[in-house]
Formats: sequence, structure tokens, C-alpha cells
Amino acid sequence: MWRRLDLDGILKRPDCKRVVVGLVLDRDGFPKAHEIFDGDVQDRSTIDQMLDILEKRTGRRLGATVIVDRGMAYQEDLDQIRRRDLHYIVAGRQPERNEWLDELESDEGWEEVIRKPSPRNPFQKESRVEVKRRHRDGHLYILCRSEGREEKYAAIREKQEARLIADLDRLKARVAKGQLKRVEKIHQAIGRLKERYRRVACYYAIEHEANKGLYWTLNADKKAIAEKLDGSYVLKTDRPDLTADEIWRTYILLTRVERAFRDIKSPLVERPIFHHLEHRTQTHIFLCVLAYHLLVGIEKYFLDRGIHTSWWTLRQQLSTHQVVTVVVPTVDGPVLRIRKGTTPDAEQQEIYEVLRIPKEVMKPIKTWRAAPK
Repeated sequence: MWRRLDLDGILKRPDCKRVVVGLVLDRDGFPKAHEIFDGDVQDRSTIDQMLDILEKRTGRRLGATVIVDRGMAYQEDLDQIRRRDLHYIVAGRQPERNEWLDELESDEGWEEVIRKPSPRNPFQKESRVEVKRRHRDGHLYILCRSEGREEKYAAIREKQEARLIADLDRLKARVAKGQLKRVEKIHQAIGRLKERYRRVACYYAIEHEANKGLYWTLNADKKAIAEKLDGSYVLKTDRPDLTADEIWRTYILLTRVERAFRDIKSPLVERPIFHHLEHRTQTHIFLCVLAYHLLVGIEKYFLDRGIHTSWWTLRQQLSTHQVVTVVVPTVDGPVLRIRKGTTPDAEQQEIYEVLRIPKEVMKPIKTWRAAPK
């Protein structure tokens, strides 16, 4: 499983304005390899390079299955994987999903897959996914419908559409006031909006004419198709020996990569990066991946003991267990300072017991300070 991550920081060298990190995880979520790429390189142009790196580090494993996201779902990418005697599971791109609209709307042939929530996370809900197995053009397709994703996709689309209309209104006002006059500049501004709101801009025909100014019209048919496809997606593979349930559950392992990037970005505070030299950026990323390895190790330690939890949940539960300094003045002047941990509550104590950490996580540190003169 591997995916790429754009960084907010800038690596200042002439041929690169942005840095991208490729991260490879095993099925347990442990990092197996990572690589830094120039930010201007497309995802699909790095598959051969990343597979070369992975083979050098982990050895060549014929018949293994590579899981990648839809950014690498082009046929030439899949051909590269097959030439190495590897298999693939990939999410189909938007045009492929549209081809299965009738099947996705049909209520026949679906089987249900249920994902149980973590018992330690009260905010997590049981999720239900329906999957359907279909063959076409030498590929095995798994059609998926998810209730949770339906709500998510609809919310994202509505939010992006509102922002697009607001930005179009602002651009229209600039054009009407004469703040933007050159035709090529107006078209560039339209192009930037289409790029920024790719998910919803395809529903609109945005035009500019000298006598009409800037205007746009909604393609209701395109939007209706998108609404019908909310919560649905298509997986493509060359593994006909697997059931639809197995293929879906295997692909969902890619969410470990997505969660890894979220953890690296936020809890591990990986960005922004302001290094001027390449080797310093590489060191920064290496330390973040190393820290993430420790994070996954803690989660795996709990999972092996039948406790399904996440680092985020553990961190929230431990956030109230702190270290305090007690200041004790004496009658003859000197001041005693005692640095010690507070008493863990029952939930925190359970976490320490699983990790085999003593109840007294740190020994009190006592220091004397002389009385002020």
C-alpha cells in the first residue's frame, strides 16, 4: 500500500518548489519505505521508481498485491505493476464509476459487509458497506455502496459548490468593475477556479463574453449523476481468486496510509517545513516516519491484546495525566521543589498496564534552592 503526500513547506532549490513524500506500509500499518519526490512530478510517473526502491529494501516478492489509490489507476500504471509479476487492487477513476451507474442503482446482487466500531471509541459508529462483483474487459470490478461515504461525499460537494459560486460572484464583480480587463487574465482566473473546485466545476459551463461579462450555467444532468453516485465507488483488480468481501477489506487497508498522513501532519506536527537544504528536509521526514513507527507499534500492541483503539483516542485519554511541580517553603528559608507525576485514573492505569509501564511513571525529582538573600 502506498500513497503520496504534499507538504506545505518549500524545499528551496532551483528545480523544485514543492516536496512530495511517498510512504509504503504493510498490512499492519508499519512503514516499510518512504521516499521524497519533487512536487511537480505526477503520482502515476513514480510507480516504477517506488517499486524499485521497495524491492531493494524488502526483496522481490512475485505474486504480491499492490494497493494504490485512484491517482494511479491509469492503464499504463497497471501495466507497469503487471510487468513485475505483481497483482493490483485500485479504485476506479470517475469515468469508470460512471459506466456502472445502472448497476450501482440496481438493488440486485449486493452482499453486505459490516465494520465493527472500536469498543474504546464511543464516537465511532458501525459502518455498513454493500459490495457487488462484476467482470468486464479482463478486469474484475467490485462495486461498492457505503452509507457513511454517501453523507461525506454529499457534504463535500455542497461545501465546494457553495465556495465555487461565491468565488464566481467575486470574479464577476471584478470583471464588471473593470478591475480585470484582459481576456487572457479572465480566462486564467476561470481556469484556476476550475482547478480549485474540480469536484463540482464540471457541473457548470463558465463563459465570458465582452457584451455579457462573466456568466455560468448549471448542467443539471451532470449534477444529478453525481448525486446518484454519492457514497459509491468502484474497485478494480486482477485477483479473481478473491471474493468481493476479501477485495474490499484488502483495499480498505489503504486507509492506514491515509491515517498515517493525517497523523504525520497533525499529532506529529510534520509541517510546515522551512529548511533550505535538501538533506535537512530528508532528516525531518525521517524523524517523522520514525515517530509514526512508534505510534503504530503502540496501536498494534493494544490490537494484539484484543483492544481496538487508536493513538488519537489514547492521547485524549492520557491528556489529563500530567507532571506537576510542588513548591514547599521551609521556616529557615530554603525551598524544596518536588517534580512528580499526578496519580493516574482507572482508565489511564489500564493503558499503562497494557503497555507494561509502572503505575508511577516517573520517580519524584527533589531539588533544594537556597533562600533568597
